[in-house]
Amino acid sequence: MKSIRKYWAVFQITLINSLAYPGELIGRSLMIVPFMWIFYQLWKVTFAAAGSASINGMTLYSTMWYLMMAETIELSRPRLANVISENVKDGSIAYILNKPYNFLLYQFSNSMGETVFRAVMNAVFGGIVVWWLVGAPPALPGWTFALLAMLGTWVMNFCIACLIGLSAFLVEEVSPFMWIYQKFVFILGGFLIPLDFYPDWLQNVARALPFAYMIYGPSKLFVDPSVQLLVNILSMQVLWIVVLGASLVLSYRRGVAYLTVNGG
Repeated sequence: MKSIRKYWAVFQITLINSLAYPGELIGRSLMIVPFMWIFYQLWKVTFAAAGSASINGMTLYSTMWYLMMAETIELSRPRLANVISENVKDGSIAYILNKPYNFLLYQFSNSMGETVFRAVMNAVFGGIVVWWLVGAPPALPGWTFALLAMLGTWVMNFCIACLIGLSAFLVEEVSPFMWIYQKFVFILGGFLIPLDFYPDWLQNVARALPFAYMIYGPSKLFVDPSVQLLVNILSMQVLWIVVLGASLVLSYRRGVAYLTVNGG
């Protein structure tokens, strides 16, 4: 229980610190406003060109609310991998590893503290814009199901981002790996285009990878909630969390053994 309280305290402190600069928080959250406006113009033209109110089961209304949720998830991601990389470069990682806490649990608690308010603010500003453009948001089940799936998304993103960050123990610079990861999320995660619009073979490829359950899953549940889809998304998230979590623990143990600290 003492250990749990320790990491809960880290979460709370980070959460409070994120409110210390409300201008910065609001400024970053406002980025979602022009994104949603641009998406609306693009998809309005797309549906008009298709001459149909529905494409593969998605309407302009559901597409816009889907993209709002996808943007909320993506824009709420903390820069965990880059932070770990900077700690390695300046040598402060040596002091961090010697602190009386588990490095991975500390990073997780800290990341979740950064994510919560960002997600709330992005959802508020993005939701206002999309509500004005296409109408009221989906009903309560969509919000509930999406929130449950978002918890799994945050854990999966932490595992992948921390794995990339730990690669700094060997290569120091992680920006290329983050760029590759981001592009996988954009394309195979359904961030820019819902997977429903992809050909069947590409949808099958995407659903065999973790990225679809990080963006597409929660966003699809938001606009088209169903118990069957929720069970499928959550079960796949649990599977990938186990795989990624085990890889993370193993990589951390091996990474620390090979770590070479520069400076500090």
